[in-house]
Amino acid sequence: MKIKHIAIIGCTGSIGTQALEVVAANPDYFKVEVLVANSNADLLIQQALATQPNAVVIADESKYKQVKAALLPHDIKVFAGSKAVEQIVEMESIDIVLAAIVGYAGLASTLNAIRHKKTIALANKETLVVAGDLVTRLALENGVNIYPVDSEHSAIFQCLTGEWENSIEKIYLTASGGPFRGKTRADLAEVTKLQALKHPNWSMGAKITIDSATLMNKGLEVIEAKWLFHLKPEQIDVIVHPQSIVHSLVQFTDGSIKAQMGLPDMKLPIHYAFTYPYRIPTPFPRFNFFNYPQLTFEAPDLQTFTNLALAYEALKKGGNAPCIINAANEMAVDAFLNDTIKFLQIAEVIETCLAKATFIAQPNYEQYIASDADTRELAKQIINERYHSRTSN
Repeated sequence: MKIKHIAIIGCTGSIGTQALEVVAANPDYFKVEVLVANSNADLLIQQALATQPNAVVIADESKYKQVKAALLPHDIKVFAGSKAVEQIVEMESIDIVLAAIVGYAGLASTLNAIRHKKTIALANKETLVVAGDLVTRLALENGVNIYPVDSEHSAIFQCLTGEWENSIEKIYLTASGGPFRGKTRADLAEVTKLQALKHPNWSMGAKITIDSATLMNKGLEVIEAKWLFHLKPEQIDVIVHPQSIVHSLVQFTDGSIKAQMGLPDMKLPIHYAFTYPYRIPTPFPRFNFFNYPQLTFEAPDLQTFTNLALAYEALKKGGNAPCIINAANEMAVDAFLNDTIKFLQIAEVIETCLAKATFIAQPNYEQYIASDADTRELAKQIINERYHSRTSN
């Protein structure tokens, strides 16, 4: 396998830092070509000095001078601003773009990378949630492969390798259940931010960890799976698997089921996306059956964790409905992390936005942008009028 030159878009986040560990463990196979960060200039500088990329981008333009001064002696190009984030993926020397920016913000750079025929390692599920039809159509037109980095979708992808001619009957996305598995709505009424950020199995960023606690993360993954694997909503099931060892399963039309298993370590799906179709040795810890004498499975509680049900509703509705719930969720989670609303009110904000926001059956790119902006404004209004005014009084 020849050396692959990689652009890591979102290098200072959880996925980005783990991707750099994967690259460091395989210097004969991977080279960091581009690093892109939002505002963490100190870590970006540290990463750039360690990996010596061709170029870096800091989205926060106020940090440009700091990054430029630190990297100028090392002949590393430095750019700044959101437009630079979008444009940097056009570099001819890039083989793979790891799309690891959290949330809607990752859409523009991913679309531009596809237009310039870059292989995509997709960790940003919101890209397909917001505009799955647009992204997959563009990828098909440009002959671009999208390799999933989410552990669940990577598992499905691995189970399907060698099975492309065989029809899928159903897939099962596994969920850990998060920190509040088994809790009732009464239990969740007063949970704190710190409690919600304590995931039992995975180490992730704050936004994704809260999404896991509300099961919205799984809802977004259901929508992502529809576009990645060309499935109908009724072909996608979610099962709670607290041990997070079986990462997902595929059931074929003959009744056979294939599962992909391993320790809960995001470096494994990142590694597979970078090396596909090859598997190369890794130094990562190995799963031992005797450390997990029981693997259990149960149905998700849709009455308590209504976000998953809302995601299915948006998926079945289609159009810009998934874009609406994604924007509403990002605003609601941010409000929860800033102590403006309570845990259960996250779902209330999303449900209200889905009911009130303008529905568009077949949106174009500009309408997706407008829908995202309008929904954020609506969510902000709901939060301020319904919840923030109460807490400030």
